Amino acid sequence: MNWPEKTPLGAYEKRTIGAGVFRRCEGCAETITADDLEANFEVCPRCDHHHKLDSSGFRRLLCDDGAIEPWDEHLEPCDPLHFSDGRTYKERIAVSQKKTGVKEAIDIGRAHLNGRPIAYGAFVFAFMGGSMGSVVGEKITRLFERAADEELPVVLLSASGGARMQEGILSLMQMAKSVSALERFRQRKLPFLSVLLHPTTGGVAASFAFLGDVNFAEPKALIGFAGPRVIENTIRQTLPPGFQRAEFLLEHGMVDIIVSRLEMKQSIGLVLEHLRHGAQLRRDKIPGGRGSSPRR
Repeated sequence: MNWPEKTPLGAYEKRTIGAGVFRRCEGCAETITADDLEANFEVCPRCDHHHKLDSSGFRRLLCDDGAIEPWDEHLEPCDPLHFSDGRTYKERIAVSQKKTGVKEAIDIGRAHLNGRPIAYGAFVFAFMGGSMGSVVGEKITRLFERAADEELPVVLLSASGGARMQEGILSLMQMAKSVSALERFRQRKLPFLSVLLHPTTGGVAASFAFLGDVNFAEPKALIGFAGPRVIENTIRQTLPPGFQRAEFLLEHGMVDIIVSRLEMKQSIGLVLEHLRHGAQLRRDKIPGGRGSSPRR
């Protein structure tokens, strides 16, 4: 039943009893309790539609006990170009920090997945669209560098609109910087698992996101450099159905596997186990290799 509620201006507006208690699935249009959807990590129990899950939800999903030992939390963006588009960059940063409770658009740290220590990173899309500026690029670089020092596999979840325009070329250079750090990490023969969420676009997609030893994707995730509408307007052609969705990329060899969110932890753990055994076998064949010493 709806009851009118007075606003400060004296007008009346409706307040629906149960608002926030129920939600309508974007996939099947069925009504589900908000608690049930949250408990199922935003996956519809009826049609398996994947709604957006925030970075804290993915932490609960993938990290044992939902715990992470954060790295480099002190880093936060500045305003090197004194950028303003009607609102200053500093103001936008402050609003995003207040809204999300974090200082930048990525969390990194040490975590455990099925008891195995990993170097974990996850973009915070609610922070300026998960855009990659200087601090995000620096934290990704440090993620790979520290993982190499501690001999940890890297699991990195990407959800981003791309490079952060308010930092100009300083943002774009993070693409090369992060890929260089990844290449140094690879020299240690350690696994990098890239998880592409909805959406993964722009400079993030054009740098490290597609360079995993195994590239995971969520069902129907939008993944690519420019969005479909931008491409269609540029080339003046109609794109194929499902273009730049995870299923299209899997068919064309751009991602390795599409995994339901509810099976993501198990799948990542299984791949890490296989890669660990493969690395162990390689070390056993190397004279002086550390085949008898398991990785931490």
